[in-house]
Amino acid sequence: MQSVRKKGIQIVMTAVAAAAIWSSAQAAGPQHSSEGFGPAQKLSAVINTDAPEGCPIETADGLSLMFASARATGVGGNDIYVSDRDSLTSPWNTPALLPAPINSPSADFCPTPVYGRSLFFVTDRPTNAGPTPPCGGGDIYLSRQSPSGGWSEPAMLACYPNGPNFPGAERSPSLVQTWFGTFLFYSSTGLGTNHDIYMSRLGRDGKFGPGEVVRDLSTSQYNELMPNVRARADGSFEIVFSSDRPTWGRNQPALGGQDIYYARSWWLTGLWSAPVNLGRGINTEFVDQRATLSHDGKRLYFGSNNDLYVSERR
Repeated sequence: MQSVRKKGIQIVMTAVAAAAIWSSAQAAGPQHSSEGFGPAQKLSAVINTDAPEGCPIETADGLSLMFASARATGVGGNDIYVSDRDSLTSPWNTPALLPAPINSPSADFCPTPVYGRSLFFVTDRPTNAGPTPPCGGGDIYLSRQSPSGGWSEPAMLACYPNGPNFPGAERSPSLVQTWFGTFLFYSSTGLGTNHDIYMSRLGRDGKFGPGEVVRDLSTSQYNELMPNVRARADGSFEIVFSSDRPTWGRNQPALGGQDIYYARSWWLTGLWSAPVNLGRGINTEFVDQRATLSHDGKRLYFGSNNDLYVSERR
């Protein structure tokens, strides 16, 4: 994975100004459009194989692509791979399997590289205490990469009610650093059965607290899965995630079992716009999920029908 320098996210507007701008935008109608994303293109055969691939995400410099795959070269039911490229216009190279202790005989997936050569990911590996995952379903772990390239033993984030891992399954951790705090977005079945979008805040003790449902993005009867949040240059935030809801908002009809949706917010912790279905060209009659935005916002990656796709943003 390429080395990335840490950058802070600066937001110059005050909360009052942000709220005023948000109110004006709401009165005028949605200020964004799904038309910014071009038709999705299937990634090359270097990335996609006959085996299922999913969970694609770029590193911040855009020179590495991490994803999960069940291909035969792995060590478990699902493993995490990384492909590098020489420049943003160069083709992806043959993917390499991340070594132990990242990959294990259990399923390892939903990689999320972050600043400081760290990696969040989800795994259902057991511990020495027993054969089942410590908190219940797939849990969120964090590992750090040394300058020599080795990875630290993954540390599991705390179980509910002390941390973000619930008895149910977690998916797709997404870290957002701001001047008013560091937040981890993810999806989980929580204490129920349906997946919702959750947000956990990093405390002063350096630990993530229990997750709270993001009500603006979640529904009570449908599944909202695998969020990815990006800070924009104008100080706002954007999120992509998948859902099996009947489409609402300014939209295209829901197309499949899981479609990819988009929303914006000025304040991250609330006031998200009504999620918009990204429509045909992105969504299909298949399951479309684990969408992620590149750090510069110009590329949208996602998985569909066991292959990986990318959409260029016009």
